[in-house]
Amino acid sequence: MDQTVNDEALQKTMMLIINAGNAKGFAKEAIDAAKANDFDLADQKINQAQKSLVDAHNSQTEMITKEARGEHTPLSLLIVHSQDHLMTAITYIDLAKEIIEVYKKMNEKVGSKDGQ
Repeated sequence: MDQTVNDEALQKTMMLIINAGNAKGFAKEAIDAAKANDFDLADQKINQAQKSLVDAHNSQTEMITKEARGEHTPLSLLIVHSQDHLMTAITYIDLAKEIIEVYKKMNEKVGSKDGQ
């Protein structure tokens, strides 16, 4: 296999890992912001997480498209690791959205009790 192909596959794999890691990190920051009742920041962080997730998906899609064209990339532990990062980020973002909604509802309940 051509070294250029290996370098390109490595670059795509690393971008997938980086972007998925960033997505998960932004989602964690969103939860922390919601916990502090800063829901505007929580929404901003979730949006950043989603953008990073799209970037990660784009890397994955490029890899899958090449595979579908017959341009096989040998399976490596790093590629498996990148897929693990992506799936973890997707799950974490989904859960973060739910947690943020719980914090919002808790804040509304406390606010309505304080206003009585």
